[in-house]
Amino acid sequence: MEINSIKNFFQEKFSATATCYFSPGRINLIGEHIDYNGGCVLPGAIDKGILAAIRPNGAKIVRAWSVDLSDYVEFGLEETDKPEAGWARYIFGVCREMIKRGAKIGGFDTVFSGDVPLGAGLSSSAALESTYAFALNELFQAGIDQKELVLVGQKTEHNYCGVNCGIMDQFASLFGKAGYLIRLDCSTMEYEYTPFDPKGYRLVLLDSVTKHELVGSPYNDRRASCERAALAIAKRHPGVEFLGQATEAWLEEVRAEISEEDYLRALYAIQENVRLRETVEALKRGDYETVGRCMFETHRGMSQLYEVSTEELDFLNQIAADCGVTGSRIMGGGFGGCTLNLVKEERYEAFVETAVRQFRERYGKEPKVYPVVISDGARKIE
Repeated sequence: MEINSIKNFFQEKFSATATCYFSPGRINLIGEHIDYNGGCVLPGAIDKGILAAIRPNGAKIVRAWSVDLSDYVEFGLEETDKPEAGWARYIFGVCREMIKRGAKIGGFDTVFSGDVPLGAGLSSSAALESTYAFALNELFQAGIDQKELVLVGQKTEHNYCGVNCGIMDQFASLFGKAGYLIRLDCSTMEYEYTPFDPKGYRLVLLDSVTKHELVGSPYNDRRASCERAALAIAKRHPGVEFLGQATEAWLEEVRAEISEEDYLRALYAIQENVRLRETVEALKRGDYETVGRCMFETHRGMSQLYEVSTEELDFLNQIAADCGVTGSRIMGGGFGGCTLNLVKEERYEAFVETAVRQFRERYGKEPKVYPVVISDGARKIE
């Protein structure tokens, strides 16, 4: 939805004008499922996200419209006021987490819409959280620094939405910068911008139109596996808190002490951390062929070791390999969603056409195609 449309919708519902804010979704070039393992990740904000119009209403109640869902919810700001609607819990959680940090958040009226697709692995939830964290911080002059706003979004997921996520998605949404990826150490929140200027290449997401739902055991079970492996390693190598601090050799030392499933999950996480470092060095050299090779290796690891891929995503990845795509991998938490593809310009049209046709022939539906550009993070829209 364009800014004028969202303003008009707000005017129609609340008979007033409002301030508009935007936060983007994100891609992660490489480094999947290692944010909560203390490793580094390499996300970037994209040119798709959540746009919201917000106006304080002087009351102690939030009145919110989801334009895309045509749904309206009202809720108070006390802990007992948690709304039933899943989407509203993200906004409620942000309010509560900011209040816990001393912010004097009052009631407000809001409408929001997004062009970051739900369930595609582009982190629409973090975009929603970041939009409201950034906006409320400004509108109510809370004075919370940007890194703490990242934690506001993360704790919203933990405490109000049932997902024990890391910080990558919220960090990328708030700290994104056009033309750069963010090399982020998730254990320390230290970061640096890594130039991403793939001249002659394009980034495109192919959505398998298989929705993924991370609430519950699939995500949390894998995290627990990694934590058990890290704990076993720490008994021999004191100081190791996360797998991002461990080596493959150290994991082999404890293989007999952990389950085979925990071993495979941990092996993926440690190898992915190594690929992340190799990719960052390749980007500094402008070596996008090495970047692409690492992306394919990540997909194999996520499919065979971490087991979060799907038949549809593996099929799209194989099409990419057959079409000579430079790099392709499942992106996001898994269990559906998108593949992220780094494609040479001259191969782009043929690849997309082939992928859409072959996917339709096998599954009776077309994958959605989302070209993306690395863009800026959360901001007020004038």
